[in-house]
Amino acid sequence: MLSLLHQPNTLQTPHSGYHWDGSSRRFFEGWYYRVTLPDSGQTFAFMYSIEDPIGGKPQSGGAAQILGPDDEYLWRTFPDVGKFWASRDRLEFGHWGKTDLPTKPRYLSPPEFEHHVQEGYQATATSNQGSIHDPGSEHTACWHYEIKPVYGWGNQDAPQQSTAGWLSSLQIFEPGWQILMAHGLATGWIEWNEKRYEFTNAPAYSEKNWGGAFPQKWFWLNCNSFEGELDVALTAGGGRRGVLWWMESVAMIGLHYQGKFYEFVPWNSKVKWNIMPWGRWQMQAQNQDYEIELTGTTHLPGTPLRAPTEKGLIFCCRDTMQGQLHLQLRERRGGKSKIILEAHSSLCGLETGGGPWEEPWLSHHQDV
Repeated sequence: MLSLLHQPNTLQTPHSGYHWDGSSRRFFEGWYYRVTLPDSGQTFAFMYSIEDPIGGKPQSGGAAQILGPDDEYLWRTFPDVGKFWASRDRLEFGHWGKTDLPTKPRYLSPPEFEHHVQEGYQATATSNQGSIHDPGSEHTACWHYEIKPVYGWGNQDAPQQSTAGWLSSLQIFEPGWQILMAHGLATGWIEWNEKRYEFTNAPAYSEKNWGGAFPQKWFWLNCNSFEGELDVALTAGGGRRGVLWWMESVAMIGLHYQGKFYEFVPWNSKVKWNIMPWGRWQMQAQNQDYEIELTGTTHLPGTPLRAPTEKGLIFCCRDTMQGQLHLQLRERRGGKSKIILEAHSSLCGLETGGGPWEEPWLSHHQDV
């Protein structure tokens, strides 16, 4: 299936464009790009965000965060919202920090960007490029890689789907969440401090979220680099979020495998979870035709990350990119189930965020 590479626009998901409507209401949009390097057992996760882009508000500004080798962390703020740009109809955005260009920010060819933007980033459906420097620690990161999308969010030969279903087209759920590319192949380089990583056809992933409200509590699992399997991509997660005037707890599992999309969401499946405050993530889901079980574990302490909140970008979640994951997918027929896929990884992204997290979060303990 990996040879069936589509043109990027064929796999463009709903919500790929920038959502801000120009109003002064509280608003954020965030993007997440991940590239996994199986040979070195490392992952780079790039997190870009913009808050209150109208400017002049206490939380107005942007940032770039990177979770690098061995879960090391680097971040940089970009306070000038006027140097942020984004396209409304496709996945294309960027933020300029240090630059000698007096012009309005826009997409630049990679050589132009490298020459003129000493600090900042730009990203599209098929590329991710940037450079940041922490003056406190003197740590630096530079990167440029191209991406061939393989899976968006849905079957390869069908229109791509909203991660939160048709309701996400309406401003009912806040924040919105969309997996932009469940799986792709990245080729390029990343320099992390003094070390350069070069890669060809490395597993790549991207997602985004946006809105004017923030989840109270959430968890997330993501992996598209499995032992002995080149064509498996999993993203799962859940959270408590605002729906009109109430809070609800929801969770979903999405799996791409051999060209097919297996979707387990509240409106077509029973989804259960048991998530420890840290260390163990268990999920099960079943629908009419399939059932899936996931167990993610880690003995690593994880790294605190910043996320947009009502009070701005603050430390409120914990991640590791080196989690263990066991996955089993079964087909259900005539009261019997048959294993279609059993897969393992030691490069799973695992996250818990928000709170409170004093005890395990069980799906049947939903206080709606």
